[in-house]
Amino acid sequence: MKADIHPHYHFIKVVMTNGTEYMTRSTYGKEGDSLNLDIDPNTHPAWTGGSQQLLDRGGRLSRFTSRFGSIGARK
Repeated sequence: MKADIHPHYHFIKVVMTNGTEYMTRSTYGKEGDSLNLDIDPNTHPAWTGGSQQLLDRGGRLSRFTSRFGSIGARK
């Protein structure tokens, strides 16, 4: 294996939007740096699995359904 090709893996402090802090290992920055999150993982739907709606107003989904709706399983 080649030497010195991997990034340095070290401890950093992560600061949440509500002020909560914790230490974790990362390749971000330098040893002891602080990473301030702009999006709160406690409330953001990407982390909490929030509801998702498929909204299509005559776009790709409608075009696909009109072209290929007759193929496949019948309702």
